[in-house]
Amino acid sequence: MGGKGRFVIRFILLCLLAERGWAHPLRLSVSQIEYASDTAEITVSLRLFLTDVNEALVFDPENDQLRLGREDEMPNAEALLIAYLNEFFYLKINEDEVAILVDSKTIGGTGQDTVLELLIKHSVTPPLRSLEIKNAVFTDLFFDQTNVVYIHRDDTSRSLMLNKKTPTSTLVF
Repeated sequence: MGGKGRFVIRFILLCLLAERGWAHPLRLSVSQIEYASDTAEITVSLRLFLTDVNEALVFDPENDQLRLGREDEMPNAEALLIAYLNEFFYLKINEDEVAILVDSKTIGGTGQDTVLELLIKHSVTPPLRSLEIKNAVFTDLFFDQTNVVYIHRDDTSRSLMLNKKTPTSTLVF
């Protein structure tokens, strides 16, 4: 993810948090999908509030027993997370669904504003003709959940806002 993309996402999150008084429950996830034709690789960065992840996986937003993204992460934590994501998130490249394999997990922020970032990478057989994304994470829990998706393809960028009513979108290149 480029420096400009990180700045834009941090700025948007900062504005949204400031508007809401700096406290979660902001019902938002942010994902960024980057495709570079020179490497024929798609990188997906998915940022989720940790309290929402805990609510979805163990039904308690304050429960930290899974220890996701930490050195002492529970052995079954990633499998639980992947099972949840497989139900509410997918990416189809040229009409073929991509398996969710987490390349890395990192934790940032503090308290209720702690964010879990997942990084998913996938090679693409060129050319990239279409990209379909479903991002309905947490729409099963929160009626007002919004999932912002930024898509960068070489020098072109698009953004989407997905939610319970509109969980998927397809881009044709």
